[in-house]
Amino acid sequence: MFSYCVEPDTLEGLTWLSCYLTTGKHMGLYTSVITVLVLLAITAPVALLFGFGGATAARSHFLPLRWFGKGYSAIVRGVPDIAFFMFFVIALDQAFEWVRHQVKCPDWPDAIRQGNDFVVCAQAKLPLSTAPEWVHNTYAFFLAVLTFSIVFGAFAANVLFGAMRAVPQAQLETAEAYGMTRRQTFWRILVPQMWVYALPGLSNLWMVLIKATPLLFLLGIEDIVYWARELGGTVNARFTDYPHGDWRMWYFLALLVFYLGFTKVSEVVLDKLMKRLTHGQATAGGEAQRRAKA
Repeated sequence: MFSYCVEPDTLEGLTWLSCYLTTGKHMGLYTSVITVLVLLAITAPVALLFGFGGATAARSHFLPLRWFGKGYSAIVRGVPDIAFFMFFVIALDQAFEWVRHQVKCPDWPDAIRQGNDFVVCAQAKLPLSTAPEWVHNTYAFFLAVLTFSIVFGAFAANVLFGAMRAVPQAQLETAEAYGMTRRQTFWRILVPQMWVYALPGLSNLWMVLIKATPLLFLLGIEDIVYWARELGGTVNARFTDYPHGDWRMWYFLALLVFYLGFTKVSEVVLDKLMKRLTHGQATAGGEAQRRAKA
């Protein structure tokens, strides 16, 4: 806060607004923006790793592994995201605590599942009740990253599987004819060329991931939408010093500008990446570049 913000009742105009926008509650809003950006920065590569593993498994000659890869993609993509976030996270959290319970409290006499309650010993709780608040926030963020990665990794697996199949079979056969092993063909021929076919689908998936970040509130994380709703609401106990009317429209308008600006920047970056990947490739994009230079 600025030094002139000591007495809010005496302020007006831009001076009042500058004090209002720098309150501790608004710092929570600004922090939530950073949280969303960090979530995207971590989730995108992790989900891509999940997707690459799922696509590779779906192409495996080992039948159980192929079933696993195809089943992972089909099952997760078939479950609505909101249902997955509401129930999978609870199951994942309980799975972690169950494993810790078996290790730390092997002599526990009571049943863990007691009706609708899931009861483990205090040492097995994640995080511990005595842990500081930042540990609880970090654990919730970890669950969010893992859940987002599993969900969007399934979609990425489907995209990458299709991209692998789009690489001309003749090139793979030529590589084998030159004496390359199946592994060498996969890593040196298939994987480098599949990205040009996968990028359009992955670009759409990135946009969907951006729009899905408001689901963070289901995991107990105070995201941008949460703060916009709280800060834009009419005066309450949070804003006794800076009363205002219902400003939710303005806060959500700011969110609209934020998301549209973010997606526009993403489109520009992805378009440049697509041009770089298609350069010299025997694709429509590569042919268009060659004609432009001619």
